[in-house]
Amino acid sequence: MPQRIENPMSKAHPEFIERMKALLSNERDYELFCEYCNKPTVNAIRCNTIKISVKELKARLEKKWKILQPFKKEYPEIMVVESNLLPGELGKAEEHILGYYYIQEISSMMPILALKPDENDIFLDIAAAPGSKTTQSAAMMNNKGTIIANDLQISRIVSLSTNLQRCAATNTIITQMDGRELCKKLNNINPKFRFDKILVDAPCSGEGTIRSSPRTALNFSENIIKTLGGIQKSLLIKSLQVLKINGELVYSTCTHAPEENEAVISHIFENYPEGIKLEDIKLPLNFKARQGITEWKNIKFHKDVKKCARIYPQDNDTEGFFIAKLKKVGEIN
Repeated sequence: MPQRIENPMSKAHPEFIERMKALLSNERDYELFCEYCNKPTVNAIRCNTIKISVKELKARLEKKWKILQPFKKEYPEIMVVESNLLPGELGKAEEHILGYYYIQEISSMMPILALKPDENDIFLDIAAAPGSKTTQSAAMMNNKGTIIANDLQISRIVSLSTNLQRCAATNTIITQMDGRELCKKLNNINPKFRFDKILVDAPCSGEGTIRSSPRTALNFSENIIKTLGGIQKSLLIKSLQVLKINGELVYSTCTHAPEENEAVISHIFENYPEGIKLEDIKLPLNFKARQGITEWKNIKFHKDVKKCARIYPQDNDTEGFFIAKLKKVGEIN
C-alpha cells in the first residue's frame, strides 16, 4: 500500500490552492481547511441494523474500544471509534466481518439521510459501488421495498455484491450498465415505470477526499473537471426522466468543484425550468453544512442553488461533500 503523503496541501497543485482560496470565506477559513486536510480521517462506522441493534453493537464494541455517537438522538447508528487502532483493526474485527457494522465516512452518510428512502419505495442507486450508501439505504428501508443498485465496472460490481451479502441486504437487485443507458433502457421497456427515489452519487474529481486520498490535491486537472461536468449533467437528466412526478432525487459528489456541483444543478434549471424544484436539505442538527454558491468565475447560477449543501472538512472533522435534493414537478424529456 502506498505511504500516505504527509501534509498534502503543502504539495497541492497551485491551481487547486487558488480555487480553494476563492471558494472559502477568508484566510483563516482556508488555513483551517488545510489543517484538516492534513489530518487522517476519524474512524467512523455505521451500525447495520438489518443484523444487529444499535444498543447490542455498542455494548459489544465498548468491551474493546471507546465509542462516540455524534448524532445519538437522531441517528444513533452513526458511531466514531475514538480509541487508537492498529492498522486494519477496524476492518479485521469480528463485528465487521459478520456485517454488524459498515466502515463509512460520516459525510458520505449524509446524502441518504437527506433522501430518506423508506420501505415503501422503489429506489435507484445509479452509481452504487462499493455499496456504502446502498447498504445504508437497505437498513433505512428495513430491508423492504426495492433497490436497484447499478454500477458500470465489473470490479466495482464485485465489491458491491460482497458488501450487500455481508450486510444481508436482500431487497436489492444489482445491474451492470452505464447509468445513462440503464435509464434509457428502462424508459424504452416501460415508459410508465418510475422510481420513487433516486440517488445520483456521481463520479467526480474527488477533491473532498484529500484526507483519505492525499494525491487528489497533487493531481488536480481542470480539464478532468470539465469532462466530468458534462457526464454528470447527462447522468442527472437521464435519472430525472425515470423519476416519478413528486419523486425525490439526491445528487451528490465528493468534490468541491462548482463545475461539478452548482453548475450541474443550475444546468437542469436552465433546460427544465418547470420540471424540478430544489428541496431544503435536512441533516443532523449539530452537523454544519454551508449554502451552495450562486456565482463562480463570473458565471451566475440559479438563485435556488443556495439550498444545496457544501460540506467542508474543517466544519465537522469529515471529508468534503456536496448535496442537492431535487423534487420532480414536471416531465423532463
